[in-house]
Amino acid sequence: MIPVVISSITGALIGSVFACIPGLHVYNVMALAVIALHLCGVGGSVSPDTLVSFAAGMIVGYSMLNTVPSVLLAAPDESAIFTVLPGQKYLMRGHGYEGAMITAAGGLAGLFLVVFGIGLLGPKLLPLAKAVLHPHYHWILWAVIAFMLMSEWPMEGRLGQAGLAKFRAAWGSLGVGLLTFLMSGFLGFILFYRSPISIDVSFQNLMPAFAGLFTIPSLLLNIVSNVKMPKQRRTFSKDLDAAVLLKGAFAGGLGGGFAAFFPAITGGVGGLLAGHATAWRDDRIFLVSQGTSKLVYYVGGFLLLFVPGLNMTRGGGAWMLRGLYQPHTNHDYYIALAALAFAGAISFLLVSPLARGSMAIISKVGYRRISCVALAAIVALVGGLTGLMGVLVMLVATGIGLLPVLYGARRMNCLGIILLPVACNMSGIGPTVAGWIGLL
Repeated sequence: MIPVVISSITGALIGSVFACIPGLHVYNVMALAVIALHLCGVGGSVSPDTLVSFAAGMIVGYSMLNTVPSVLLAAPDESAIFTVLPGQKYLMRGHGYEGAMITAAGGLAGLFLVVFGIGLLGPKLLPLAKAVLHPHYHWILWAVIAFMLMSEWPMEGRLGQAGLAKFRAAWGSLGVGLLTFLMSGFLGFILFYRSPISIDVSFQNLMPAFAGLFTIPSLLLNIVSNVKMPKQRRTFSKDLDAAVLLKGAFAGGLGGGFAAFFPAITGGVGGLLAGHATAWRDDRIFLVSQGTSKLVYYVGGFLLLFVPGLNMTRGGGAWMLRGLYQPHTNHDYYIALAALAFAGAISFLLVSPLARGSMAIISKVGYRRISCVALAAIVALVGGLTGLMGVLVMLVATGIGLLPVLYGARRMNCLGIILLPVACNMSGIGPTVAGWIGLL
C-alpha cells in the first residue's frame, strides 16, 4: 500500500504544479511520460499498482488545480466586460483567490461523488446502464448537438434598430457559432480519416487541433488586449454555505457524470446541459458546479476503465494508460479508488498555496509576459511531439478558434471537431460524409 500512496501523491504534486501553467494539459504531460517509458524500455517493468496510482494522481491534481489559471488568467478586456463569467467577476473585483477556492471546494465535492458514488454503486449500476443506453448513443449525441447549437443566443439582446439591421446583428454571433462548429467538424473529419500527423504519435492526433482551437486564442487575447488585473485580496470570506455547496455539487455531478459516461461529450457540454436543467442563478453555485463537473468528468472518466464489468475508455488518460496496462481484477479497481482519494486530499491542500503563489507571479511578471511564455511553450510542445505537420494543424485550428473569440460566439462550438465526426460514425454515415468531402 505504501508504494500506492507514494506514487499517487507524487503524481498529484506533478499534476498540480503543471496545472498552474496556462495552456498546458495533463494529457500532454502524460504523453511525455508514456514516450519516456517507451524510449527507456522500462514500460513493462513498472509495477501496475505504481503506474495506475501515479496516473490517477496526475489527473486528480490537474483537475483540481487547473482552476487557478482558469480564474486568475481570465480577466476580460473592456469590450467583454458585460459578458464575463462568474470566475472573471470574482477576479475583476479583487476576489480571484476566493473564486479559485470556491471552485476547488466544488472539486472536492466532485471527488466525494466519484469515490463514494461511482466507487460504491458503479460496479452494480454502470454495466446495466451501458447495456441499456449503448444502442441509443447515436441519437442522444445528435440531440446534444442540436441543443448546443439551438441554445446559442444573439449577443445583441432584444434592443436595437428593427428590420434587416436587427436580423443581421442577431445572426452575427449565431452565424459565426454555426460556422465554427462546421469548420471544426470538417477539421475533425480530416484528422479522423486522413490525418497528416505521423502514425508514430497517433495517440496525440488531436492535441495540435485542441491547442489551436482552445488554448492559443485565449493566450493571444491576453497578449494583444490591455488587460490589467486589479489588486487581489488573499483571503477567503467563507461565503459558502451547505445549501450552495450541495446545489452546485448536484448540478456539476449531473453534467460531469453525463460527460464522463457518454462518448464524445466533454465536461463543458455536460456543464451546459446541467446548467440548463437546474437553472440556478448564483455565481457561487456556478463556480462550485464547474469545479465538480470538471473533476467528475476527468476523474470519473478515468475510473470507468477500472469498474468491474464495464471496462470503458473515456478520456485521454484512460486511453493512454490502456496502451501500457489493462486492468483485470477488483484489486485494480480498489487501487485506483485509493489512489484517487490520497491524491485528492493532497491536491486540495495545494490549492491555497499555489493560488497565492500564482497571484504573486502574475502581479510581478504581468499578463502579457506570462501569456507569451505559455504560448512559446505550447508551440514547442506541439512541435516536439507531432512535428511540422502538427504545427500546421495547430495553425489551421487557431484560425477556427479565433472566430468565436473575435465575433462573440460560444467557444464550445469548437467541439465540433469531435462531436460531428463521432456522431456521424455512430450513425453509420461517417465514411459516406468523408467521401463527400474527398477524404476517401
